[in-house]
Amino acid sequence: MRGAVEARRPREVTSRRPGGRNTVGAMTPTAPDDATLLQMFHTMALVAATDDALRGAISAGSATLAYYSPRGQEAVAAGFAAALRPDDYLVTTYRGLHDQIAKGVPLRPLLAEMLGRAEGTGKGKGGPMHVSWPDVGLMLTTGVVGSGLPIAAGLAWAAARHADGGNGRVTVASFGDGATNIGAFHEAANLAAVWGLPVIFLCQNNGYGEHTAFADHLRVEHVAQRAAAYGMPGVTVDGNDPVAVYGAVAEAAARARAGEGPTLVEAVTYRLFGHVFGDRMTYVDPAELEEAWTREPVARFRHTLVTRGLLSEEGASSVERDAASLAATTLAEVVELPEPDPDEVLTDVVAPAPKISAPTASAPTVSAPKTPPAEGQPEMSVRSAITLALDEALAADPRVVLLGEDISDNGVFGVTKGLAAKHGADRVRDTPISEQAIVGAAVGAALGGLRPVAEIMFMDFLGLCLDQLANHAAKLRYMSGGLTPVPMVLRTAVGGGLQVGAQHSQMLEAWLTHVPGLKVVVPSTASDARGLLASCIADDDPCVFIEQVVLLSRKGPVDDAPVPLGVAEVKRPGADVTVVTYGRQVHDAIAVADTMAANGVDVEVLDLRSLVPLDQAAVLESVGRTRRAVILHEAVVTGGFGAELAAGISEALFGRLMAPVLRVGALAAPLPYARGLERRALPGPQRLLEALEWVMAYKG
Repeated sequence: MRGAVEARRPREVTSRRPGGRNTVGAMTPTAPDDATLLQMFHTMALVAATDDALRGAISAGSATLAYYSPRGQEAVAAGFAAALRPDDYLVTTYRGLHDQIAKGVPLRPLLAEMLGRAEGTGKGKGGPMHVSWPDVGLMLTTGVVGSGLPIAAGLAWAAARHADGGNGRVTVASFGDGATNIGAFHEAANLAAVWGLPVIFLCQNNGYGEHTAFADHLRVEHVAQRAAAYGMPGVTVDGNDPVAVYGAVAEAAARARAGEGPTLVEAVTYRLFGHVFGDRMTYVDPAELEEAWTREPVARFRHTLVTRGLLSEEGASSVERDAASLAATTLAEVVELPEPDPDEVLTDVVAPAPKISAPTASAPTVSAPKTPPAEGQPEMSVRSAITLALDEALAADPRVVLLGEDISDNGVFGVTKGLAAKHGADRVRDTPISEQAIVGAAVGAALGGLRPVAEIMFMDFLGLCLDQLANHAAKLRYMSGGLTPVPMVLRTAVGGGLQVGAQHSQMLEAWLTHVPGLKVVVPSTASDARGLLASCIADDDPCVFIEQVVLLSRKGPVDDAPVPLGVAEVKRPGADVTVVTYGRQVHDAIAVADTMAANGVDVEVLDLRSLVPLDQAAVLESVGRTRRAVILHEAVVTGGFGAELAAGISEALFGRLMAPVLRVGALAAPLPYARGLERRALPGPQRLLEALEWVMAYKG
């Protein structure tokens, strides 16, 4: 192992501020007063005692949990927390017990969450890797390495945007050295630097990324050296010394509060136990571990305080005894607490459904007959309707903000044209090409009280940010027991039919509908686009708004009627067979239905409008009347959302159906570039016509 111990000793690191002025990594020290020093020792003692209690309980079999011990890192947590204000935000990672205690999370609900008890911070739904307690500023504990960093940037953006300028509130993102190799680290650091956000990136470099030594996964000597790439200061400090950590974080917080942007602070420490409880640490040189224990931070800081006369030996022992008693007593009480009631399993997935005056699902909305718009009242394109909805939301609610690539000009498809000029570039915010940062910042901004609308240029690019969307936006409300809702919208476009090839053309709505906690809508008309987007922005849960580019220029009348989520609409009434569809395929279905009417077949076209929440009652009501169903969508048939619809229809109406439920969708191939092949792959009117004719002719 290459100089494992010596390589982790703190040194001065030089990085560069924006503007080119060098700053030395050893920042000007900010000294804590005596009361703060004593409080830091109390914190460190409680962390160590709680760790002892948990490891003892797991070993004895009285507690069962996946436990990632922070032993050896107590000084980092005590130091940074003491340098913060109570209202400052914290985002931490799964090895976060020390951070959570230091930030002020009460021990009983914290341990209850770790053991999956109903009294836990998240009602036992999040567990030890997903603790949130907004009352003390702990907004997120993530179990995904590095994923909290873009969210921290979003929290910092939200804080800076509040009417009082955030009152100087800063956000700390706490993470390990292994996380600096994740793309989210780069995207978050770059975004924070470009936007000048009040965020402190605190790397707790404990020497190992899971089982891999620092020297084997980075080629720089210190994580802080990476700060230079983002034009922010970087500092390396002794992470076993809470005073050194306090000074570095206090300095970084002062910079952030003064509007000088982010700082990367690296606290070099050592992980004294394995990656997870039960890890035998066979990958660690025993001599290295033995030497690390000689620098164990709690004993070391105790010695410092006793030497300085701030504590007597008996006084220090009393603090440690009290901490051990509190930890043991609290854990013993928590072990006896009940688990959540079984009925809790489906609560907090999404916000409670509001009472709406819209038509009920059992009586689906029926469109009025299409008439030409009144003279002097031109129709509006879907593109303009989306722009109008964004404009209205920005004007009505100062919490609404937009972010995405190139949106302050026209946007790639002209949807955001003129919005930055009207509402300000600070609310219609351009981002780097960084999908993780875009969606993560939206999640953080939502946690911080904004209502962000993020844009991902093409739906195909969701793979680049699916962690932020599916693991965080969709799950944070649930994992926190309802404490941290994420009211955000993700707009994304689909290029099918434009001859732009397989990586810009996919309808991937089935990915999203499979994730509990996400809401998914696909408008087919200008009026629905306006109304659905307005509903998404007003909704208290994360919504994905899918825009098919081929539809953007299609015009139609637009009214002021609200379009609630979860309410389907009959776009064409009929009696013989139902086409269940959504998006641009609605228009194909109407055209085919009109053709079949000439042959005496009366086709009903049901536009779902929102896939989640699904108006299942409307689907069953329509198909229950017509007794036949064909499902049409642009996505590939195999594994598509149509399979879910077909299963639901068959389960509920099996004995009443006159024919099997058919699905029409794209062929099982990446969407080809050549125009003829693309048309062959996509579900056109002819294939729908053939499916309807087959269903009508079916005799069993």
